[in-house]
Amino acid sequence: MAEERSFSMLKPGVLQRRIVGEVLSRLEAKGFRIIGLKMMRVSRQLAETHYREHRDKAFFGELVDYICSAPLIALVLEADGAVAMLRHLCGATKADQAAPGTIRGDFALHTNFNIIHASDSHESAEREIGLFFRPEEIFDWEDCNHGWI
Repeated sequence: MAEERSFSMLKPGVLQRRIVGEVLSRLEAKGFRIIGLKMMRVSRQLAETHYREHRDKAFFGELVDYICSAPLIALVLEADGAVAMLRHLCGATKADQAAPGTIRGDFALHTNFNIIHASDSHESAEREIGLFFRPEEIFDWEDCNHGWI
């Protein structure tokens, strides 16, 4: 599988519960290279643009309110098959359906506030990376362990 990039967002609940390190450790242990990372407050406009495909759904307003409620951490991750691997590691979108051992299965407490976002396709990853990061905020670096993991 070819090395690719994916976008992830550690939602406000991760910071509020002080589990940022645990979630980042899982991502790194799985072999992701973090090539972009920033803590930020998301504007309502950015949140609505990011979740535009959900605009007509009943939970849209609550989701946007949650994303804007406190700082979050935006990530650009790189690995072989990053998009699929990240989705698998995160688990099912709805917390009550996420398997134990996945990030959502182990940490999410509420179905509507599932703590982590993962791009659902290569195209979505590119779009989302472009929304949250400028090119100069992404760092390509050589991982000396790449051949081992």
